[in-house]
Amino acid sequence: MISRYARKEAAEIWSAQTRFKIMFEIEAHAADAMAKLGVIPAEAARVIWEKGRDAIWDIDRIDEIERETKHDVIAFLTHVTEIVGPEARFLHQGMTSSDVIDTAFAVQLSRAADLLMDDVDLLLAALKKRAFEHKLTATVGRSHGIHAEPTTFGLKLAGHYAEFVRAKERLAMAKFEVSTCAISGAVGTFANVAPEVEAYVAEQMGLAVEPVSTQVIPRDRHAAYFAALGVVASSMERLAVEIRHLQRTEVLEAEEFFDKGQKGSSAMPHKRNPILTENLTGLARLVRSAVVPALENVALWHERDISHSSVERGIGPDATVHLDFALRRMANVVDRLLVYPENMQKNLDRLGGLVHSQRVLLGLTQKGVSREAAYAAVQRNAMRVWRGEGNFLDFLVADPEVTLTEAELAELFDLGYHFKNVDAVFARVFGEQP
Repeated sequence: MISRYARKEAAEIWSAQTRFKIMFEIEAHAADAMAKLGVIPAEAARVIWEKGRDAIWDIDRIDEIERETKHDVIAFLTHVTEIVGPEARFLHQGMTSSDVIDTAFAVQLSRAADLLMDDVDLLLAALKKRAFEHKLTATVGRSHGIHAEPTTFGLKLAGHYAEFVRAKERLAMAKFEVSTCAISGAVGTFANVAPEVEAYVAEQMGLAVEPVSTQVIPRDRHAAYFAALGVVASSMERLAVEIRHLQRTEVLEAEEFFDKGQKGSSAMPHKRNPILTENLTGLARLVRSAVVPALENVALWHERDISHSSVERGIGPDATVHLDFALRRMANVVDRLLVYPENMQKNLDRLGGLVHSQRVLLGLTQKGVSREAAYAAVQRNAMRVWRGEGNFLDFLVADPEVTLTEAELAELFDLGYHFKNVDAVFARVFGEQP
């Protein structure tokens, strides 16, 4: 992970100390279950917990052992023996390395998902607050980057709010799917470790039992997890790109907050650049870069190998830590976003009323004009406005083929008409309004 884009809470999930603590807990819970089954002495299980529960694992020592053994789990168990003593010989009875590694990874991914859902809650709160603040702030809706019809800034934000509600649901499902435990031994047959041990460890670690692990927990679960992260990152980028567009000098309907003492350019003192949302766009690309490798991890040789291991050591921390940082940053951007209703109105008026063209088209058809003739008349006058020749309403009033009175036309230019269902949309998105 890149430390610049890592919060302590997220990075700590992936620290070596945390990983070894989880691995020890898995082994110790398994020892408890085996003791209850009479497979190992109960006293041994007690001593394992007593000496290992609060241990600070010597990372350098484990690395030193691994350099010799070329095996990370054996290196860890050897170090546990150095701390626990003779009773450690009862650890890992009938288990295989993937039992410990895969189950620990599930715990880490589950904890990361909890953190990401908390982040989404912060973003949702910011979006909701600003959406209600600008519920009826008129702005132009754009399609293909071109002025379309009036909308409100609150509706724009409500759309992003609804998307991040779905994002939280995706994260919850991703956590559910990846949170499984495998303690089934070599090739997953439970030949040397009872299924009851797996069930006990799963319960103690807050996981579900993997129905068939084949030694390795199936990686379709992990692929779905990282795919969900990728979708959430893309939702975040969609919002970031919109803010970047709104901050363009020619638009300037909203912009990132510019702190006192902040500098926009090393060369041009006047610059106020959308650096945070540009950064978020980049972070979204980083998170999505984990998706394809996670998909490629699904197919393993003869159901089990460790080709996925090196990939997951990278994408696990990278994708979760960077998305955690990005979601927190986005929540702050939305919360402090500078919004300029006057510029929104100015842009709305920029095309001389063309944003009301559909209402004029429909008004003519309701007066008995064919849709084709009505469209031609409205478009003909609209193109004159595009060429800078004058005002849309004036052209329509003067056109003999536009069979609407001046009063009827003026009524069709009512901005408030477009906002009559804003309350209905807000009720769909937010439920009971505050």
